[in-house]
Amino acid sequence: MSESVQSARGPQAGQVEAAGRRVPIYTPEFAADPHRVYRELRKRFGALAPVELAPGVPATLVVGYRTAVRILNDPDRFPADPRVWQTGVRADCPVLPMMQWRPNALRSAGIEHARYRQTNTAGLAGIDRYGLQGTVERVAVSLINSFCASGTADLVRDYAFPLAFRVLNQLLGCPVDIAGQAAEGFRAIFEGVGAEQGNKLLLDALLRLTLHKRAQPGDDVTTRMLHHPAGLSDTEMVHQLATLYGAGIEPQQNLIVNTLLLLLVDDRFGSSALGGSLSTRDALDEVLFDDPPMANFCISFPPRAVLVDDCWLPAHQPVVISMAACNTDPAIRAGVFTGNRSHLAWGVGPHACPASSLAYLIAQEAVDQLLDALPEVRLAVPAPELSWRPGPFHRALTGLPVVFTPSPPLPEM
Repeated sequence: MSESVQSARGPQAGQVEAAGRRVPIYTPEFAADPHRVYRELRKRFGALAPVELAPGVPATLVVGYRTAVRILNDPDRFPADPRVWQTGVRADCPVLPMMQWRPNALRSAGIEHARYRQTNTAGLAGIDRYGLQGTVERVAVSLINSFCASGTADLVRDYAFPLAFRVLNQLLGCPVDIAGQAAEGFRAIFEGVGAEQGNKLLLDALLRLTLHKRAQPGDDVTTRMLHHPAGLSDTEMVHQLATLYGAGIEPQQNLIVNTLLLLLVDDRFGSSALGGSLSTRDALDEVLFDDPPMANFCISFPPRAVLVDDCWLPAHQPVVISMAACNTDPAIRAGVFTGNRSHLAWGVGPHACPASSLAYLIAQEAVDQLLDALPEVRLAVPAPELSWRPGPFHRALTGLPVVFTPSPPLPEM
């Protein structure tokens, strides 16, 4: 961090930086208790904290809600284009595939951002929400039937991941073999293990999907995007699809799993969600406040040093919004979330998620189908024994083992 930033932060921050003690947010220790780390960061540094996203990859983590909202609504000073930043990053950096420039809305600014976002929103706008609810129900019932007679399941491996995967593939009109390769690539990218090869797998799969839908168009998101007046090239289409896969599988899976965990361990929800006094939507919103599926994201790259909260942020260094930390900022935390949707889990401003209502629908239907089919489901291990996957961006369990009274298969639609 530059000397000007150190002096603006005061001697304590300067000493931390001089000692090379940026706080890593990619370790198993961080994943085990991130909220403790967020509290410590806020206490030591205020709203803007120095962190490492991977070894040798410095960033500023925004842990103050109001500061985050200002940054998210200021794309001129905080554009999402990382091209200058990534010139100084080695090719095998584990977070590069998640952060590098792509010709899509997520990593573009200005006119190009508008062009890509219009194409994405047009593709999503054609989704029949009633039909989507039916799709989720059919997939959910099929998955529940695959394990309901056994009395045990891992709700990550056996339910949430395959559900998110199958539903998204149907929305995109993606054949099974192409979808499997895309999922393998994205899993490597999110995990940061073999991320460079994972990125290659992903891009190859999405090019195959693009060419397939040009040759065989259908009633799906991919075809609608291909036919949009913006006239995206094959390369541009690949990277729009990468955004949709990135948002539609891993975060969707985590939202479903984190909500199921809350319902299973919290008596306020565990007893009342099934009884009807609190809805699944209430549980989803509490998760989106406390354990959003993408805990740290909405990355920007200021093109010049910028003063925020009396602190100079360096040019071309990532600024990462911690949605999880900002949502629990004591400055805005009221403590009551029923009916409250002021969280930052979907982002705000020009890069806010255009598919949040679809994600809500899929997650709510997935959770309701499971609880209706297996009302006595409970954790197979004590909650403290559950483990969270390391990584700077997601909030994701490695598994959610449950037990329940074995039951016969449900009628399939």
